[in-house]
Amino acid sequence: MLIFPPTIILRHRKENLKKCTLHPLEKRSDFLFFTYPKDTLPSLQGYVLLNLDAPPLSQEDAAKGIFLIDGTWRHANTMWRTLPQPALFETRSLPKCFQTAYPRRQEDCPDPKRGLASIEALFLAYHILGRDTEGLLDGYYWAGDFLAKNNFIKPSSNHLDLLTFMA
Repeated sequence: MLIFPPTIILRHRKENLKKCTLHPLEKRSDFLFFTYPKDTLPSLQGYVLLNLDAPPLSQEDAAKGIFLIDGTWRHANTMWRTLPQPALFETRSLPKCFQTAYPRRQEDCPDPKRGLASIEALFLAYHILGRDTEGLLDGYYWAGDFLAKNNFIKPSSNHLDLLTFMA
C-alpha cells in the first residue's frame, strides 16, 4: 500500500465552517488544515495546487501531495498572490467536463461552469490519482447529486451503483 503525503488545505479565516465542504475531513490524519493569514504553511515542495489554468492532473502526479486553497473565489485569489514565490509546488487542473452540484452563485468565479466545491475538486483529484476516495464525500450534502451529475453513479431501484470513471 502506497503512503501519500498528507493533503494540505489552506482555508481563509472568514470561511463559514457551516458551509465549508471540507470541514468534515478535519479530524482525519491524512489532512492538514491551515488558516490564512495566521498560520505558516509547511514546505510545499512535491505538492500540486489545483488551479483552473494549469496543465491537467494525471497519473504522473500520483506520488505528489495535494494542496488546496479553500475560500471564496475572491479570497482564493488574494491567498494565491501571497503564496511564497517562486513556488515550490506545481499547479494542475481538473478536466473541464465536471460540474458542481453545490448550489451557489458564482459571481466572482472566472469560469462558473468549472467552479467546483472544494470537496468535489478533492474527490476528483483523488480519483484521478488512484487514491482511495472512500469517506471523502460522507459529510457532503450534495454528494449523490455530484456523483450522478458527473456519471460516477447511476440510479437504480433501491441503491446507487458506482460506475467506472473513464478519463
